[in-house]
Amino acid sequence: MENHESVTILLVEDDPGHATLIEKNLRRAGIANEIVTVGDGQKAVDFLFKQNTYQHDDHPAPILILLDLNMPVMDGYQVIRILKADDRTRTIPIVVLTTTDTPQDVSRCYELGCNVYITKPVEYEKFSEAIRNLGFFLNIVKIPEKE
Repeated sequence: MENHESVTILLVEDDPGHATLIEKNLRRAGIANEIVTVGDGQKAVDFLFKQNTYQHDDHPAPILILLDLNMPVMDGYQVIRILKADDRTRTIPIVVLTTTDTPQDVSRCYELGCNVYITKPVEYEKFSEAIRNLGFFLNIVKIPEKE
């Protein structure tokens, strides 16, 4: 991503081990951006709309979201629906990063408005490699600028 300092990545992942592995492999791929991790969909929505626990936080709006689907409190489908329905967050790219790979889930996410759907491999080495490849992709992708 072109301006590492101004781009925040919001990682929404309820598995702390996966979150650590994702961040570690994004760093290995050269991603130097700030990565904020939250453990469920409700916290992601609160962070993005600066409400509840995050109401007094002064943080830049993330312009990229890495989103797990199967989480407690609010799942990824609900998060996509809420973000794509609001003018303030509609253009934020959402990369679904999940172990779920059924055609129905993939279709549903794209219908709701996700931009990229990636299935997390189960094997450690393949998982690490997939995340590094995602990092390489993020280094070249163009993302809408904040208005």
